[in-house]
Amino acid sequence: MSETQIVVLRQKIHGMSHERYAEALESTLPDCEIRIAETPNTEQELLQTADIVTGFELTESLLERAPNLQLFACVYAGTGHLDLDAFEAHDVAVTNASGVHSTNIAEYVVGSMVMLARRFPAAIERQRRNEWQSFQSRELHGSTAAVVGLGAIGKTVVDRLQAFGMDTVGVRYSPEKGGPTDEVYGFEEIHEAVVNAEYVVLACPLTDATEKLVDSELFRTMRSDAFLINIARGKVVDTDDLLGALRWNRIAGAVLDVTDPEPLPHDHPLWGMNNVVITPHNAGHTPEYYQRCAEILAENVDRLTAGESELENQVL
Repeated sequence: MSETQIVVLRQKIHGMSHERYAEALESTLPDCEIRIAETPNTEQELLQTADIVTGFELTESLLERAPNLQLFACVYAGTGHLDLDAFEAHDVAVTNASGVHSTNIAEYVVGSMVMLARRFPAAIERQRRNEWQSFQSRELHGSTAAVVGLGAIGKTVVDRLQAFGMDTVGVRYSPEKGGPTDEVYGFEEIHEAVVNAEYVVLACPLTDATEKLVDSELFRTMRSDAFLINIARGKVVDTDDLLGALRWNRIAGAVLDVTDPEPLPHDHPLWGMNNVVITPHNAGHTPEYYQRCAEILAENVDRLTAGESELENQVL
């Protein structure tokens, strides 16, 4: 596929333009022709000869303009926004960007745990008041983390925590598949997974089974000195129940990169809680995003060249 034409659609991810993605593809796939769709008209023109298209979304009307298209490489891990039936009807394979966030989000989780254990927010508050006052803290070593969701991100979180000498338990849809944690539970056994955990990390997708998975009942099961870290989706947690748990000290606190609703309204009570740390859904930010997407696509170009039917991160 030395003359493969790859079209990069218009998009911006974490403030990075599609031009940066094209640069990453050019360096990773020097034998391919990389074209950038700068405008809707250019997009429609380039689709007529494209072998591969990569971007956030490709509608059925645009699919009809791409007779040579073999692969749509989505730059998001989630593909719920795509009309997969339309891709199947046009015999176009679809891949996602699963795994590109593993390193950076795992670092966010580990950083959150270190911050909570060493009580950096308390230190910062005392510094603001010019107050030299010691305070107690704790270690990560020997503590337990329950990781809910053992996909690429969850597995990487577990890997990083091993260096701290932490015990880990996992929760996943199919516990019989096992995992890198000391124990693995199904979602129906989540209470057993969190009961002894100082940290509960949410890294699962939002589905019917996980919506409001974390509710008042689970907060009653969690330790009173436990922290919740949510890098999944806001709706995995019942926000009203979370507020109650935080107000009545049923848990020690929470780190939230995602919320429900999102964006969190400026007058929402979560903002004013001193045992809550909120970030604006940017745990996934990384300057390596496009490079990792390019590496996935490069692997799939090699597989297509070799005539293989199975692609990396293939969803269709």
